[in-house]
Amino acid sequence: MNCKNTVSAQPSKKTFSQESDSRQALFASKPEIAKAFMQRFPKRYIVALLAFLGFCNAYTMRVNLSIAIVAMVENKTQTDGNGTVYSAPEFPWDSRLQGYILGSFFYGYIVTQIPAGWLSNKVGGKMLFGVGVFCTALFTLVTPVCAQTSVYLLIACRVFEGLFEGVAYPSMHALWSNWAPPLERTKLSTFAFSGSYFGTMLAMPLSGVLAENVGWPSVFYLFGVLAVLWCIFWFYFVVELPENHPTISNEELEYIQASIGFTHQQVSNQNPPWIRMFTSMPVWAIILAHTAENWGFYTLLTTLPMFLNDVFGFELDLAGFASAIPYLVMAIVIQVGGHLADWMRQKGTFTTTQVRKMFNCGAFACQAVFMVLAAYTTSPAAAVTCITVAVGCGGFAWAGFSVNHLDIAPQFASILMGLSNCFATIPGIISPTLTGQIVQDKTAGEWQVIFYIAAAVYIVGAIFYGLFASGERQKWAEISNTYTPCTESSTEDMPYGSTN
Repeated sequence: MNCKNTVSAQPSKKTFSQESDSRQALFASKPEIAKAFMQRFPKRYIVALLAFLGFCNAYTMRVNLSIAIVAMVENKTQTDGNGTVYSAPEFPWDSRLQGYILGSFFYGYIVTQIPAGWLSNKVGGKMLFGVGVFCTALFTLVTPVCAQTSVYLLIACRVFEGLFEGVAYPSMHALWSNWAPPLERTKLSTFAFSGSYFGTMLAMPLSGVLAENVGWPSVFYLFGVLAVLWCIFWFYFVVELPENHPTISNEELEYIQASIGFTHQQVSNQNPPWIRMFTSMPVWAIILAHTAENWGFYTLLTTLPMFLNDVFGFELDLAGFASAIPYLVMAIVIQVGGHLADWMRQKGTFTTTQVRKMFNCGAFACQAVFMVLAAYTTSPAAAVTCITVAVGCGGFAWAGFSVNHLDIAPQFASILMGLSNCFATIPGIISPTLTGQIVQDKTAGEWQVIFYIAAAVYIVGAIFYGLFASGERQKWAEISNTYTPCTESSTEDMPYGSTN
């Protein structure tokens, strides 16, 4: 019996995919040797790689304004119509208005979180993620025109960018609910999510160099074009469901479906138990942990270049490079944490609940300590070191809360991610505005207040998550396991691992 044919015979297979018919026809015309070559690459890893690049692109477009705005408001030598030379900024925005501009992205971002979680279950995570990045790219490309026309048009543009980028995390969890075997959830998810930090790491120094040497509009043109190019690869190579992939091997398909324990068809008509979700303490533990992590992240994401410039007098390009270091460390740590967490779960020494709590709470405690230390540093090297450790430790936290949705309710993971990321977006709105209100004179003392607030939020998040988090499937998310594995293949020769 052929496993893929068996799956294809299911009447509801085509839920997402007339895409499957055209792709099957395309690959059917390829020589058998080419198809055999394509089957050598596990398709779930290709999904993870392209998702990584997608998040990388999304975050370059999110953070580029944090660097560009420094160049947009700094004093420059200009000449008026009478030939008089004077010094003035291109955009005379005070710190409060800059806070509103930087925070405007999140007004749109927060709106689409929960709808994206629900919608991705209907139209598919692949489609929603791709469309979201593509539309964000289009608005990024018109950002310079909007800024030069009106500050209100710039704010509106950033709000729309937030609306479309807001679908990213919920839609990715919808995709992983179909593609990620339970014992690979952490490493696959965190690998994809680490693209966010690689994107941040790349965007900060590149934006600084471009703004200084080419002009601040080039920051938006470069990253917008790269995102559009990524979309072509995403829509061509990624398929919503494993059983619809034209070159997936029978072994990999069997491994994915047997280890997950259910197919998309079994859960596609399940209605989310909204009341039980909102009254579940493990759900609220994820929400608070996600919110706490994002408070510190967004605080540094939008204001770190300004902090280094205000307190230590860093030039724009140097501030961009220094600001990128913490996110490079986090991008590496988040992948190490994902692999380490799955290894600990596979060994059976610790339960999933224990692993999630250890990684999340331990990371938050370290982040709080180094945030406070950063507030009292007196040298640029010490400040960058403390902030690097604080941000880097957050990579271990992502092996806790960010995958936890898939543990407690895999079929509703996209909705839960939308819910937690909705709350976790609030810091993106409040933090830049609060920073703009507190940091008026750009003194070290004002910045200490900002770091103390972030440390306190981390401590609260660690305590709540430690008390109420769970790594076990909740009763309201139980599924009757009626999946019947294919009898043709054996796990003994399976090159992708097993669930044992």
